[in-house]
Amino acid sequence: MRRITPIIIIVVGVLALIIDFWPGLQLPSIADPSSGTRTVETKLGLDLQGGLRVVYQALPAGGKSPTASDLNTIKDIVERRVNATGVSEPIVQTQGTDRIVVEIPGVSDPESIRKLIGSTGRLDFVPLPTDRFGTNTAPGPESAVQGQPLPSPAPDPLFSGDQIASANPGTDQTGGRAVQFTLKDEGSRLFADYTTNNVGNFFAIVLDGTTVSAPYIQSPITGGEGIITGGSSGGFTANEMNNLVTILRYGSLPFPIQEVSVQAISSSLAGFSLDAALLGGLIGILMVLLFMIIYYRLPGLVADFALIYYALVVLAIFRLIPVTLTLAGIAGFVLSIGMAVDANILIFERTKEELRLGKSLSAAIEAGFNRAWNSILDSNVSSLITAGILFWFGSSVIKGFALVLIIGVLTSMFTAITVTRTILRGIVHTDVARNARLWGVAEEDFLSRPAAGRGARGEVRGRV
Repeated sequence: MRRITPIIIIVVGVLALIIDFWPGLQLPSIADPSSGTRTVETKLGLDLQGGLRVVYQALPAGGKSPTASDLNTIKDIVERRVNATGVSEPIVQTQGTDRIVVEIPGVSDPESIRKLIGSTGRLDFVPLPTDRFGTNTAPGPESAVQGQPLPSPAPDPLFSGDQIASANPGTDQTGGRAVQFTLKDEGSRLFADYTTNNVGNFFAIVLDGTTVSAPYIQSPITGGEGIITGGSSGGFTANEMNNLVTILRYGSLPFPIQEVSVQAISSSLAGFSLDAALLGGLIGILMVLLFMIIYYRLPGLVADFALIYYALVVLAIFRLIPVTLTLAGIAGFVLSIGMAVDANILIFERTKEELRLGKSLSAAIEAGFNRAWNSILDSNVSSLITAGILFWFGSSVIKGFALVLIIGVLTSMFTAITVTRTILRGIVHTDVARNARLWGVAEEDFLSRPAAGRGARGEVRGRV
């Protein structure tokens, strides 16, 4: 394992450098591998790059006005809708008694997002006869006739969106993109009856009176689970598939909403504020690196290399996932750097204690790592538990902070235990490592130790 570890460190470091600094690097999309490649880039949050701010108003329906609980439900659904579009770290919050404010960082297609968010949320499954499309002949395996207006008067809905238990991206028998959905008990029973009696007909998925998909029924669907394919005309695009999944999952709102205002917003940390924040962070990191060299000397220099390695790997992970960097996320990253330094400090102090007890340099380093491991593990596990709770229960901004902290803590454990240890193991047998001052211990402590198989401390100068 000791022979493989340096190779792993080198390979991970080279890959991190490529991901961090290769301009225009294209990699397969992790979120949707079937959609092709995406450009690897560092995503910035609303406070760093600006974006779009849209205000919605919840409207009364059925003689009732939305309560505070209804408004929070609408907020949660809207936030899930935005997240499902691939936009990272949106800020969605209630305002007053009937307003929802949505702030979206770095949007590239604001109109499509506004259309999806602004839907009032009435989702229905509507029966459609075959002659609705001007023919009595079944159209074959094509199963997504989209964009068709409903007949007037519109047929009564078979059931509404509240009967959808789940919806997920999937593939059909040919490997094309498809949407898999599962219905609840009532919807499953109604859909089984309808599809059994209407093979060769259509049904429409209707959001706010607009047909978003009109699949063709090829066979009875009696188990409550169905699949919507893209038909024979090229199939679904990735955006069409994801949009339909989002509509099926989050289509129903307890009250309709309407857009009140929309405006572009600038970054809250733009210009001098952002430059000053980055400069302050750089100065802080340089001071930490300088402290490690001054106080811990040779081990501190090794720790500084490990910290730079750590920063490159973490940035590469951020760009791969990708993680949207906000001010809160940067705070989580800085905190994880502090924890990485703390792990090295524990290891080095333990190593110096072992040297003062008369152990050889190699034995002292191994004992230092082994004795510090329990403290490092307890500290990092506690941080991971806390970050996990924040990620599970927090808002989008808090989740961003927690995700950055989780990635940072896991990476810091790798660099502190693996990278630092491997480098120290490699230099202990060099002549430069045989200087007591480089390890922060007195000369007599560093050299007066028993050799292997000898007697009490101080009898023979052992080998380093």
